[in-house]
Amino acid sequence: MDDNELYPIGDVARRTGLNVSAIRYYSDAGIIAPTQVTEAGYRLYDIRAIARLELVRTLRDLDAGLDDIRQLLDGETSLHDLLTTHLELVERQERDLRARRAVLRTLVKQGGTAAQAALMHKLVAMPDEERERLVDAFWNEVGEGLDVPSGFVERLRTMRPRLPEDPTATQLEAWIELADLVQDEEFRGAVRSYLQDTYGTFPGRGIAAAPVWDFIHKEGAKIGEEVLEAYRSGLAADSPRAQELVVRLSNASAETFGRQATTESRDRLARAFLLVEDLRREDSEEEARYDATHGRYLSLVALINETPPSTDEDDPALFAWIASTLRASTRQGA
Repeated sequence: MDDNELYPIGDVARRTGLNVSAIRYYSDAGIIAPTQVTEAGYRLYDIRAIARLELVRTLRDLDAGLDDIRQLLDGETSLHDLLTTHLELVERQERDLRARRAVLRTLVKQGGTAAQAALMHKLVAMPDEERERLVDAFWNEVGEGLDVPSGFVERLRTMRPRLPEDPTATQLEAWIELADLVQDEEFRGAVRSYLQDTYGTFPGRGIAAAPVWDFIHKEGAKIGEEVLEAYRSGLAADSPRAQELVVRLSNASAETFGRQATTESRDRLARAFLLVEDLRREDSEEEARYDATHGRYLSLVALINETPPSTDEDDPALFAWIASTLRASTRQGA
């Protein structure tokens, strides 16, 4: 192209991909004026005008507004500022569309009504403070008057959803379900009943006590991750590394109860793990009850927080492996 050459509007349309009517519109709107208009009224454009028209087309394809484009071409804003502002707008629109998709997908699954659609839209648009109040109200009702160890409900209350500023569709769908459940009287009652039956009597009451609970979810959890890794790797129960790990677990457990770890205490711990294995294998009804109540709450929180629970922890064979490793350590005097 010659910098000084002028091109008729038809050539400009072919070069820019814009149609003739669009080029005329941008001229009439004061966006890109023709370089020259002949006496016969023909509009001619030089290479600089064509380049500006190509930029306009690109920005319009990105859905930028004409006023913003005019400010850019007039030097009132920079391309970087225009693109940054427009990116923020597109991201906001994307979040809105993602929220709508989550609502629509949930309604399709449930065969929802117009009233449910309005409620779900409200849920996904709910500010953080209102979400917190919703979860607090749930735990206030569930925990009121529960005959469980002191502080147990407060520890459960800390396991709560934290919906990020830019949630995925999966997180939004999980939040819609959770928000619906925590407001449901029947679900609240079922969770309350499960917690009372499980942690109000032996052996759950002992597990819910602060020292044991803190051990399971803090110090014990750290060692437990290493035990899980060893189990996943296929490490033999009688291997030195496996025994080292379970001895550490046994020692930390004994310390929690203010006792000294011995071969006898490791054997008792092995029997406890075997008991857990038997209970998990035999009591499928109780497992189903957990999955429908407190377990469902926790699984949805995990989805929202993007911290899916480990499936290995639900594998009864894991407990048998730990028990075998503990007993191997007692036989070898580890």
